[in-house]
Amino acid sequence: MSDTLTIYIRLLDEGTDVWRPTQGRPVDRDRYEVLPTADYDPEEEVWEFPPGSLVICHEHDRSGHWMLVAEALAESPGG
Repeated sequence: MSDTLTIYIRLLDEGTDVWRPTQGRPVDRDRYEVLPTADYDPEEEVWEFPPGSLVICHEHDRSGHWMLVAEALAESPGG
């Protein structure tokens, strides 16, 4: 397994569905730690799951493109 994978985080308050690609560090199975983009600014974009969150991701077909999408917060390892 690689050190990081591209995951997609839904942006809130955009008026339409917008997905931000960022890096996720695999923790186990379907859980990833959300990492910030180089230009992450919480005043400019409101991420559904901000950097540092532990999320559950699954692959989804979005307009013919498979994306690893953050769907929900996950419990911490051992928790």
